[in-house]
Amino acid sequence: MNKSKRPFTKSKRSFRRRLPPIQSGDRIDYRNMSFISRFISEQGKILSRRVNRVTLKQQRLITIAIKQARILSLLPFLNNQKQFER
Repeated sequence: MNKSKRPFTKSKRSFRRRLPPIQSGDRIDYRNMSFISRFISEQGKILSRRVNRVTLKQQRLITIAIKQARILSLLPFLNNQKQFER
């Protein structure tokens, strides 16, 4: 067994850094529906912090805002509008 012994080399590909979804001027508020809806999946679930690419503090504020909007019936708790094909 003659394996080539090459050291691990990092790939030379450059990658573009993604912009953070929350800028410094954005206010996380339950009334800002266009902003909050970016952090909710198609089914109406709150997306995780890794998917959102936000900090822990921002994720907590987003979660609180989404829950307040749901209680005030600005957002649905569930989105069960599935299309059944037969």
